[in-house]
Amino acid sequence: MPVFEHRFSVAAPVRQVAAFHRSADSFRRLIPPGIPVCIRRQAVPAEGAVAEFTLWIGPLPVRWTALHRDVSDSGFTDVQTAGPLKHWIHQHRFEAADENRTVVIDRIELEHASGVRGLGTRLLFSRLSLRLMFLWRMLVTRRACRQAGLFGSSASDCTK
Repeated sequence: MPVFEHRFSVAAPVRQVAAFHRSADSFRRLIPPGIPVCIRRQAVPAEGAVAEFTLWIGPLPVRWTALHRDVSDSGFTDVQTAGPLKHWIHQHRFEAADENRTVVIDRIELEHASGVRGLGTRLLFSRLSLRLMFLWRMLVTRRACRQAGLFGSSASDCTK
């Protein structure tokens, strides 16, 4: 099964990076510009929480349902329970590089369906498109945590 992995560091402690990813608006902020998203059921990462949303890729709606599991201070996992791919598990991990620097590790196991549906997901979720999406996520995370550092070191500040 194909695996995509992306790593980057953030000049912020783990608790601050984790707080940003658990905030109510982080999902919407992490979606790259130009991809409208309609959140049908919002769920901050909590054990067993379910999120439902639709991404619009041009005129095509891509419906997705994800279950959050393995939620801890060091990350969480999203499992697609309904959506465009045959299989999608996205692990978000936050590891302390030192007291004030965190390494964010995103690891995705994915499998495409066969036929036309699989052709569509191979285009939408190619290595290049995933790299671009996670480049955006890196920039957003760094900016959010840098701005939080300007206002203090409280973990809740990372969402401002």
